[in-house]
Amino acid sequence: MGDPIVARSLDEIRFWSRIMKEHALFLSLGFTYEQQQLIDEANQFITLFERIEEKLSRFTVNSDLRQVQAFNTEVYQAAAAIWSYKRKVLGLTLRCEIRSNNYPLLVDHISREAAYFANRLKELNEGKLAPTPDDVIEENVFFLKIMADHAKFIGHLLDPSERKLVDQAREFSHDFDQLLFQAIDLDSMRPQSETKPILSQFLDQNRVSVVSLRDFKKTARELIEACRIKSNIHPLLADHTFREAERFLEIIDLFEANLNGAQS
Repeated sequence: MGDPIVARSLDEIRFWSRIMKEHALFLSLGFTYEQQQLIDEANQFITLFERIEEKLSRFTVNSDLRQVQAFNTEVYQAAAAIWSYKRKVLGLTLRCEIRSNNYPLLVDHISREAAYFANRLKELNEGKLAPTPDDVIEENVFFLKIMADHAKFIGHLLDPSERKLVDQAREFSHDFDQLLFQAIDLDSMRPQSETKPILSQFLDQNRVSVVSLRDFKKTARELIEACRIKSNIHPLLADHTFREAERFLEIIDLFEANLNGAQS
């Protein structure tokens, strides 16, 4: 059995490096023809994360911990660099120095994901594997906002004539905003160990909503791939948001297991 830090590190890099590469692609597709320099920078990040994915394939769960920690540091630098690029694009957009088809909220959204990825790698190199109860809430705040954002993007990228799907996306946006506010309330209460049942109930509620959103995204992805709905949603973007919902479900399960382990 390999080191759990190694296994978790490789899992995080496998998932998030692909996400970062796709972010660069989506940004590049959203820029206009006169924004070639920004497109070129996005393409450089696609190449960078493809190289990381190629290096990742040489590691296994039995790889040496120090080598994996060095790789984590290398990937951390790439995540920090793409975060900086995304924040630059956001600044240019908010100051109206560029106009593109990338929503400011989308650019902010993907920069939050880059910061999350970099932070996870830093934590793993510090030996932090299992979350504390406070981390459970914080991580849920992060992912609930991600899910709420996804619902908003889907609603805005669907053709206005797709009224039923637009309404469904709006309902999901409202539901996840409510869950996010609930998480923020819980975060301000800073539950201690004796409130683990509350955390467990909180995770159960989130799981039910994420499963519904995941299934909606899966249906949307299939309809988009079959050209059965009208939208500006790239098929890869539909799959991308579906995978992030799946990831959130995995993390909820991980938190539940840790909470149950701490209770026993």
